[in-house]
Amino acid sequence: MTSPFSPPSGSHDHGHPAPPPGCPVHGRTPEAQAQAGADGTAVNGLRRLYGPEAERDPMGLYEKLRAEHGSVAPVLLHGDVPAWLVLGHSENLHMTRTPSQFSRDSRRWRAQHDGTAPPDHPLAPVFTWQPICVFADGAEHERLRGAVTDSIARIDHRGVRRHINRYSNRLVNEFCQDGRADLVGRFAEHLPMMVMAQILGMPEEYNDRLVQAARDMIKGTETANESNEYVMAVLRRLVARRRAVPEEDFATWLTRHPAGLTDDEVGQHLRLVLIAAYETTANLIAHVLRMVLTDPRFRARLSGGHMTLPEAVEQTLWDEPPFTTILGRWAVGDTELGGRRIKAGDALIVGIAAANADPVVRPDRSASMRGNRAHLAFSGGPHECPGQDIGRAIADTGIDALLLRLPDLQLAVAEHELRYSAALMSRQLLELPVTFAPRQPQDVSGPPNAVPGPRRPQWQQVDSPSVEPVGSVEPVASAGAAGSAGASGVAGPDEERPRQPAAAPEIPAAVGAVSAVPPARPGNPPLRVWRAVARWWRGY
Repeated sequence: MTSPFSPPSGSHDHGHPAPPPGCPVHGRTPEAQAQAGADGTAVNGLRRLYGPEAERDPMGLYEKLRAEHGSVAPVLLHGDVPAWLVLGHSENLHMTRTPSQFSRDSRRWRAQHDGTAPPDHPLAPVFTWQPICVFADGAEHERLRGAVTDSIARIDHRGVRRHINRYSNRLVNEFCQDGRADLVGRFAEHLPMMVMAQILGMPEEYNDRLVQAARDMIKGTETANESNEYVMAVLRRLVARRRAVPEEDFATWLTRHPAGLTDDEVGQHLRLVLIAAYETTANLIAHVLRMVLTDPRFRARLSGGHMTLPEAVEQTLWDEPPFTTILGRWAVGDTELGGRRIKAGDALIVGIAAANADPVVRPDRSASMRGNRAHLAFSGGPHECPGQDIGRAIADTGIDALLLRLPDLQLAVAEHELRYSAALMSRQLLELPVTFAPRQPQDVSGPPNAVPGPRRPQWQQVDSPSVEPVGSVEPVASAGAAGSAGASGVAGPDEERPRQPAAAPEIPAAVGAVSAVPPARPGNPPLRVWRAVARWWRGY
């Protein structure tokens, strides 16, 4: 099958291929411009992955492309730069698992050499080659990726859950007395950045400007390059600090890794981890909360114990993946994929959302995908996201803390009134307005509590029990805790408290040793003990 980007016979000039259809560098005739209709099509009927149609209904656009072209479709990126969108599940797996045919090295892209995709292109922060593992293959990829994965492996599991819970409660405290809030603008957009800034080792750099720059730099906007430079300036300062004064954080581990990363390599990888973890998790939290609030079956299964928050997160990764596409792969040589002839230097886009909806693997879109992790939400192959468990942990632990504090959350508008913003790589929920019964703020140093009571004397404060679980019985964690056990995190030096074994599993010992015996409290003592053990297990 002929590539739609192949130059027509006789169109070569001095060995260079003719410009691709609609190339903005070479201009377009009035007739060609007239063909660029409002329905999102462009020259020669190629559909754009930007503009009104793509922003209004990206999934609808993917299905049109699937119907018109099959599992691999020719499309146009910003500025009508040609590329291939891979729609099929198996085709995406083949592409991501075969770097010998489809490289991550963007320097192979012909569009960069002929000026079609110039350095100031709106997507330049996404495709411009950088000295990071994302743009490397083979031995160099192993060296750089090894530094990242080894550093991720050093992150403390329980520590990150403590940070997530503390930051979640801090954010809830800011609006819990109002009785209403936008959970995107006041929770989902901020929690991942707060946690990632802590993990990387720069909590003092967290602010609204960093949050907005992180979201803007991958959207292909006019300010994307400026936002990218702001983020890199923050990270360069961090690298310089950690070279001079090492700490127990991700940035230090990268600077001191045996792979011997340069300052530029460290800074670029910090940006990779920060942006990938932030953008995916912010979108994931928003979409999971939307599903909980708008689908009564979803919320009933969750509250009734038939579904845990980690399972809810996985279902959302199928239905609303945080990244809808990823640019890209570049053909090493002439090849074929999905019945299409791919030319050397062609750009290909990993179609995550389209692959998750491929009728070959998912004929019934309404069917539950419980227990099925075959989705491509984190891509696949040697470049599959190494920090995906961090995102899962932030999402299910943060949402768990939010729902525990505000169990009566209700959507404040009709579901059809919710607004979205779609860009090449993601579909963002702009607002999620909710109402709830006003509550008083809580002390963020303690565990979350659905119904805050009067502050107890200091000697009665209980943060974690002083005994280990007896025998081989594992404590039962609430929704959101069980699935985040595989996540990663950082523990602050002041947060670990030694656990002292008790001589016998008596009730006073189980809730912590105190200098005086506290007065009897209402409720079932064994139940209080079990809840305290569960809180310890969850990392509060």
